[in-house]
Amino acid sequence: MAHDLIKDGKFEYYTSGEGTPIIILHGLMGGLSNFQGVIDYFPKLGYQVIVPSLPLYTMPLIQTSVGTFAKHINKFIEHMGYKEVILLGNSLGGHIGLVTTKLYPKKIKALIITGSSGLYESAMGESYPKRGDYDYIKKKSEDVFYDPAVATKEVVDDVFSVVNDRKKLIKTLAIAKSAIRHNMAKDLPNMKTPTCIIWGKQDGVTPPNVAEEFHEKLPDSDLYWIDKCGHAAMMEHPDEFNKILHKWLEERQF
Repeated sequence: MAHDLIKDGKFEYYTSGEGTPIIILHGLMGGLSNFQGVIDYFPKLGYQVIVPSLPLYTMPLIQTSVGTFAKHINKFIEHMGYKEVILLGNSLGGHIGLVTTKLYPKKIKALIITGSSGLYESAMGESYPKRGDYDYIKKKSEDVFYDPAVATKEVVDDVFSVVNDRKKLIKTLAIAKSAIRHNMAKDLPNMKTPTCIIWGKQDGVTPPNVAEEFHEKLPDSDLYWIDKCGHAAMMEHPDEFNKILHKWLEERQF
């Protein structure tokens, strides 16, 4: 699905619905379409879903880091005039959500993370030694999911184009190194923001013990599992993901 992005100053974003803002933070190799289920589901329930484009490849290399992206999200929240928001992030997006919540706790009403980096050093994946090999990239993309069919040609093509663009590859590896350096283990016990952790039981990128550690270290968190599911729960099982998240938001009165 093509999304009509709003260009507003230095920000670019997609938005749908009105009500409590849910800001979606995509991952390193993910785009808006990964969250199509959430984008379709929550606006009719009284939420405004907003998906800002993260400046993964447009920041100067020296500023390309998880911390800089968190500051960018804070500026976006200010720009949109929101007092409080709910953040939802997958993979690198979850990590950016965690750092944003740590730095600006008063602005974050609730946090939802799924397959998030921030604790596990291999969370961002390996470098790409065979970047010109389409079959290799296809296999790597399929490994992210429980069902390899979720890695459609469009998904594989997107990853292939990133790793074969030298500038984007350098930025991708810089972001991966920044994520490894920016380990959240010592920060989590001080982060009291209500957090919903939704995890694939068969996540091979950020394995289940990572979710358990997030749950153990975050003072106010709930952990939910989705079976037959890899690294992108909202993409692999959108209906189940939405049901879990909707119930959690209702129970927490968000």
